[in-house]
Amino acid sequence: MAEGARSELKAAEIVATATRLRERLRERFPKAGLLRVADLVVMTAEAAAQRSDEIARPRHGVRLLIALLILLIPASIAYGMWALRLRFVPFADLGQFVALFQSGVESLVFIGAGIAFLITIETRMQGHRALAAIHELREIAHLVDMHQLDKDPSFLLRPGPPTKSSPVRTMTAFELTRYLDYCCDMLALLGKIAALYGARLSAPTALEAVDAIENLTTGLSRKIWQKLMLLNRVADEA
Repeated sequence: MAEGARSELKAAEIVATATRLRERLRERFPKAGLLRVADLVVMTAEAAAQRSDEIARPRHGVRLLIALLILLIPASIAYGMWALRLRFVPFADLGQFVALFQSGVESLVFIGAGIAFLITIETRMQGHRALAAIHELREIAHLVDMHQLDKDPSFLLRPGPPTKSSPVRTMTAFELTRYLDYCCDMLALLGKIAALYGARLSAPTALEAVDAIENLTTGLSRKIWQKLMLLNRVADEA
């Protein structure tokens, strides 16, 4: 109960932060295309808590089926021995004993591998569903990156004549700083949403995907911070 309450509180905080960020962006840049990405971040944050709960919820039907299959393995072996009327006889020589022992070990290995496969079915199902949810976060992160690509602060340091294909640059240094800050905040929120999935799941594939999202958002934020450092130079030279 306490663990669920902590997860729920964390999800609520992420949603509240994402909503506040969207409103800040709306008030500062009401016509920016980045605002639609902010809407996606809010909706994704709102859905993350419920989706992570659904993914992590035990599948009792699957567990019952797995237990029945595992019980069927020794039962089927015993039935086969009975049906074939197998009985133990003295070994003629050591070679016969070794061959039978080797055959038994190989059978046990295959049986153990089959049981291990059955036991991990539920975890792998959780991993596949989590990967689909985390893939959405990767797409949104790249959307944020697309919106900041043409926000180049170098033109404020060394302005030059634009070309026909140059983007329209009307932002002041202050506005550009705020815009890039919002992009960094969105990327940080995506990393927090991914961590929300990681806190509820134990599937190795899901945890690896969470780490990949956090590395991606950190790397994209690092590129934006390089632009913010240039903007700090603009402010120092002003």
